[in-house]
Amino acid sequence: MNEQGILPSAAPHFQLLTDSGWGHPPCPSRDWSSVILSSSFLISLIALAFPPSYGEEFPRLTCEPVARAVLVDMEPKVISQTLSMAARSGRWKYDHQSHFCQKQGSGNNWANGYCVHGPRYGDVIMNLIQKEAEKCDRLSGFLTVMSMAGGTGSGMGAFVTQCLRDAFPTSFILNQVVWPYGTGEVIVQNYNSVLTLSHLYQSSDALLVHENDAIHKICAQLMNIKKISFRDVNQVIAHQLGSVFQPTYSSAGASQYSRSPLGDLMESLVPHPEFKMLGLRNIPQMSENSLAYSTFSWPGLIKHLRQMLIANAKMEEGINWQVRPPLRGNPGAAKTSPDKALHFNSSIANLVVLRGKDVQSVDLGGFEDPALYTSWLNPQDAFTVWKTPRAFNKYEKSASLVSNSQFLLKLMDNIVEKAWNMFASKAYVHQYTKFGIEEEDFLDCFTTLEQVISSYASLRF
Repeated sequence: MNEQGILPSAAPHFQLLTDSGWGHPPCPSRDWSSVILSSSFLISLIALAFPPSYGEEFPRLTCEPVARAVLVDMEPKVISQTLSMAARSGRWKYDHQSHFCQKQGSGNNWANGYCVHGPRYGDVIMNLIQKEAEKCDRLSGFLTVMSMAGGTGSGMGAFVTQCLRDAFPTSFILNQVVWPYGTGEVIVQNYNSVLTLSHLYQSSDALLVHENDAIHKICAQLMNIKKISFRDVNQVIAHQLGSVFQPTYSSAGASQYSRSPLGDLMESLVPHPEFKMLGLRNIPQMSENSLAYSTFSWPGLIKHLRQMLIANAKMEEGINWQVRPPLRGNPGAAKTSPDKALHFNSSIANLVVLRGKDVQSVDLGGFEDPALYTSWLNPQDAFTVWKTPRAFNKYEKSASLVSNSQFLLKLMDNIVEKAWNMFASKAYVHQYTKFGIEEEDFLDCFTTLEQVISSYASLRF
């Protein structure tokens, strides 16, 4: 995996997953599927699943699960590594026919991926996706895993997402994107990111963002990893995604696991097409050595998670406990600006996922506080909780927060500003125009993102 790259470990720049979980036709007792796009992106197909009722066990598999996913990259190395690593695990594997790669990359150029490789290979990739979609009894949607800084994951990922929207107009599309390091190795990563975000905003239902800088800090400070590798970064991202998309009960008193987690997530968190940016926080996160000597209480976990939301903290360490919601009836206190160092994080909608014992007794009243949310949405509609008594990834108790809020406001404002400063001096613009992207296209993308930034900045009570 390179600077742009991402998930899973040594995986493609773009990955597409479908809302079916894992697919394995010889084993009809389960219907979880996914689609993955490689070193540049992964596409996962998600179909409606029919899991067991409360108290029942998942049926034991008599065969090796096959990921319902399509891997895509313009270079073969990462896809080859990904296929072999999954096969060696002995737990699951990718379909060796559900991937696409070539011998040449996109040169970290969004225009090359979007304008050249996309149209040239789009039909082949869509045929692979169509074959995976036909394995789903009832397709719910797609999860793409992609980067923003390079050329294939960002450019071709945006192109394929647009093709998905055209081919499956009624299916959900969730793009999981990895935000580049603030001081990355790709000089044009700000251009690539602006072009990616603006195009995804036109075709995707929501964007779930992971920040490389934040994940790196989690590895260093919470996981106590001295020499951080891409595999370490990938494992943290995978853990966070799994903490949300593993089966849960999506409503209080539900007797069955959610059959469409992607659809439930969209319904809960994206009430307006102008607001599609989702951030993810997970607690606790620590090394296995520390985990053996740690205990957790639900009140403590929920208190920290709520303050992480309010103060826009990336992780549980270093939370600013001085930030408080503004008082109702004091609109001036609710005003925020992207460049303000410390401010209250206003929310549109929040989803909390609880896993572990005694989840039914957890008090979540703090997340139902109307002061956390914008005035134009009923607080009862703005907060959702999913629960399951099953522990996750060795944590006796764990909580995750997916938030449609001002989490990403400052990040967007910074990256647009950096890209605009380069564009104003025409730096590297010729590298894009030679592949078909004109200066007017850049201006349209800047306009789109400025509107998104303005919308999130104007959230008030």
